[in-house]
Amino acid sequence: MNTRIHATEFPPLESVTRPAVDTAAAAYYLNRRPQTLRGWACFEDGPLRPIRINGRLAWPVASLRQMLGVPA
Repeated sequence: MNTRIHATEFPPLESVTRPAVDTAAAAYYLNRRPQTLRGWACFEDGPLRPIRINGRLAWPVASLRQMLGVPA
């Protein structure tokens, strides 16, 4: 199974208007694997904290922008 993520799948972070993105998108923007972000969420030891919505992880876009130094 090929799980590679291509840049064409995600818009630039500057143009994201949603309040939060899923784990795959957050991992792409942070240049990490999705499993790394899931570990951060599970152990609550990462630089970002996700929002849990009905058992799913949502990563706040504002936090991603702040961490990466992207203007709002």
